[in-house]
Amino acid sequence: MTPIDPTDFRDINPGERLLMGPGPSDVPARVLQALAAPCIGHLDPYFLATMNQTQQLLRYLFQTANGLTIPVSATGSAGMEACFANLVECGDEVVVAVNGVFGTRMCDIVQRIGGKLVRVDAEWGRAVDPAAVAAAVKGCRPKVVAVVHAETSTGACTPLEDISTIAHAAGALLLVDCVTSLGGMSVPIDPLQVDAAYSGTQKCLSCPPGLSPVTFSAAAVKALEQRKHPVVSWYLDLSMVRDYWGGDRKYHHTAPVNMVYALREALRLIAEEGLEARFARHRLNHRALVAGLEAMGLAMLVPAEERLPMLNAVRIPEGVNDAKVRQALLSEFAIEIGGGLGQFAGKVWRVGLMGHSCRRRNVMLFLAALETVLKAQGFKARPGAQAAADSVYTSAPA
Repeated sequence: MTPIDPTDFRDINPGERLLMGPGPSDVPARVLQALAAPCIGHLDPYFLATMNQTQQLLRYLFQTANGLTIPVSATGSAGMEACFANLVECGDEVVVAVNGVFGTRMCDIVQRIGGKLVRVDAEWGRAVDPAAVAAAVKGCRPKVVAVVHAETSTGACTPLEDISTIAHAAGALLLVDCVTSLGGMSVPIDPLQVDAAYSGTQKCLSCPPGLSPVTFSAAAVKALEQRKHPVVSWYLDLSMVRDYWGGDRKYHHTAPVNMVYALREALRLIAEEGLEARFARHRLNHRALVAGLEAMGLAMLVPAEERLPMLNAVRIPEGVNDAKVRQALLSEFAIEIGGGLGQFAGKVWRVGLMGHSCRRRNVMLFLAALETVLKAQGFKARPGAQAAADSVYTSAPA
């Protein structure tokens, strides 16, 4: 074995970044401080109390009274898999609406666990048409209807009200991906009668990646309890995991103690700000960003009425090199944005305004930096981007 000189390995120091991509977002100092608190046992009385508080705060954010509301000990993709694996058995029909990368991922999971997929394809960059979902539901007997509320790959938002009505009229459970929307816009689980939802900590919650909040309605819990066969994933089997997060505290796995500390603090910050104030902040900064981008001569991918406030897909102008712009923003200004995925690779930039990153200062800094980088590439940006953004702020109600 080749000997190792420990001095070859320097301290981890990535330097400061302004995270304005599709996630992760900037993490507040208080959350990082909580993450660095002493690690204790996952059955320690102090940690058990912290778990209870974390669940209480999650229910507040999800706007639900669901008992089974927990952070799965893995990232958002595991939350997606947990919801499908617990609710879908081999042969169950599942209607999945697809308008981007993450709807496609839902389909992959359904097929891997043996579900019978009924796929509803919509145009990428647009909301899903409820009429298409209704037509698909009429042709089958779905156990689950699944939709991505906030499609991270395109910045499109699909309203849930009509799809919820369609799903429940067919006797199906409604499963929702709110990885990007939770914490940045209202995701009222109980009023919308969402049966299962999952998210991630690294986007609008502004917590490091590593946990996936999920919530199950009473109907979803009943479906879990009435399964004919065990959940295909032992680790993600919520019939066992809930006993650890519930009153019995039965050991299932060693929870990531410090990540739960961090999530609790991130959720406490959200509660301090208040949901309505937080959602209004995301809408305001989104409007200012779009005003600045359009004043510069750039175009948005998604129609105004279907856009997410926290994930903005911007069309890349003709003749501008996608990778070079993102690299220049990172190397010259320490700003990270995302490139396009799937059919939009090389065609759009994904600019995030998530959680702690969603601030007026960041909007104005990004607009100035982008204008500088685009001019270096020969793009003749129209003047007035910052003035357009500023006018949105000055005209906003106090």
